[in-house]
Formats: sequence, C-alpha cells, structure tokens
Amino acid sequence: MNSGTSSLDEARRALGKRLRELRQGAGLTGVQLAESLSWVGSKVSKLENGKQTPTEQDIRAWVAATNTEDQAAGLLATLSNLEQQHAEWQRLLKAGMKSHQLSLSQRDEKTQLFRGFENTVIPGLVQTPEYARARFAQVVMVHKIPNDINEAVKQRMQRQEMLYRPDKRFHLIITEAVLRYRLVAPDIMLGQLDRLMAISLMRNIKLGVISFQTQYVTDPRHGFWLLDNDLVRIETYSAELNLRQPQEIELYSRVFEQHAAVASYGAAARATISRVMEDLAAETEDSGV
Repeated sequence: MNSGTSSLDEARRALGKRLRELRQGAGLTGVQLAESLSWVGSKVSKLENGKQTPTEQDIRAWVAATNTEDQAAGLLATLSNLEQQHAEWQRLLKAGMKSHQLSLSQRDEKTQLFRGFENTVIPGLVQTPEYARARFAQVVMVHKIPNDINEAVKQRMQRQEMLYRPDKRFHLIITEAVLRYRLVAPDIMLGQLDRLMAISLMRNIKLGVISFQTQYVTDPRHGFWLLDNDLVRIETYSAELNLRQPQEIELYSRVFEQHAAVASYGAAARATISRVMEDLAAETEDSGV
C-alpha cells in the first residue's frame, strides 16, 4: 500500500512542472538558470522532475531569476501544503516533543470520530504515563533531539482527557503483536495491559483486538489514523504523513473496516489481553523480575 508515497511524489512532480514552465517562459535553459543562481547543474533537473523538494529560498531565487515574482505566493503555498503532507520528524520535533503534542491537540479539538489501527505500539491516546515515557525516550534516541520527555508525557496525558468527553468517539484496533512486543519493561507493560482492560469498558471507546489466530482480510502493513473523514495520519521512521485526498481517505477507510470486521471486541478482546497478561506475569515470576 503506497498511496501516501505516490500522492507525495505526485504533488512534488506537479510543483516541479510549474517551476519548469516558469524557466521555459523566461527563455532560460536549465544550465543557464543553474549558473545564474550558482547552483550545481543537476539541482534544476532534480527540482523540475520532482526528485528533490525545493526550499522556500529555492523558490524565491527561482522566481527572481525568471522575473516571475508574482508567482511566489502561489508556489510557496504549494510548498507549505507539500510540507504538511510529508512532515519530517526532524522539522516537526525541532521545537520539542511537547510542542508536537500541542499541535496534535489542536487537531483533536476539531475531530469527533477517531479511528486508529496499530500493529506495533499501544495507541498514544490510551498509553499509561510510564509507557509514554518509554516511547518518548526512544524518539529522543532515534532522532537525537532535545530531551523534554517530562513535558511531552504531561501533554500526552492532558490530550487523553478528551477520552471522557461525550462529543468524542473512538474506534481503536490493535493486533495481538502490540500486546506482546517487548518495547518497554515487563512491569510497565503489565500496567499498560491493565489500562487497556479498563479502556475496553468505556462507553465512547470501541476497542478491537486481532488475535494471532485470526484470518486477516487485508495484511496489517502499518498503523494509521483516520480523523473524521478529513485526514489520514501515518507515522514512518522519518516523517509524519498527512493525507487529505478523497481517494486516500476512502482507501484507508476501507482497509480499516476490513480490520474491524475480523477484530474481537468486548469480553473476547479482554480475554486476549488477559491471556497476554497471564503469560507476561508468569514469565516475570519465573525470571525473578
């Protein structure tokens, strides 16, 4: 499933095509434009063919060199949309993890129906403080960003207050692998599993679990979130993808429903969680942890 990537590539190519039209309209070859801007020759080609995303400075230099300054605003708006669609973590997190949690809260306020599928981690909206702390510690390690873990955990817990609002609805689906992956210490995971048991009893939260014995309709390739019918959010190692094209939203909605159709809910979901808790508790006792 590469809808997010193909959409991003398409948007980048469209921007590159517009830049090429401005260059050709100015009667400049790629070599001439590159020389006038003191760029390596290949940069013009990469930008025009969507192989490289221009910076704001690149666009301003381009329109100045082609005498098309009146096009700057439109091109910069296109670039902004492109950056929102493919938001690299290094850029998103440069102001800290707390800042990103705050920006998520702003979107949360506008959303009424949250649909989330996760195949590796506990959804952030139902994480315990200890589990969240461990996840944020990994973010600091992987992306080498400043450590504001305490503030980020506090903000994530504040975000979770919306779980108790009657105007919000949540449909969460996780795989059994999420319950068993060793991403945190055993005692932290036991506390997290206990939290899931409680979450499954809340009126406005529908928690589904897909056990290892379940026959899938569609493979659980990666996690994703659907916010109302307006946005699909996907987290990769390098970036946060925000997809807004109707066909992308329709695709992920269909995949979500296919996962929902095979998930277990209520007592059956709690039975799977309980089984994992028993296995983990027994293992912890055997190891003397």
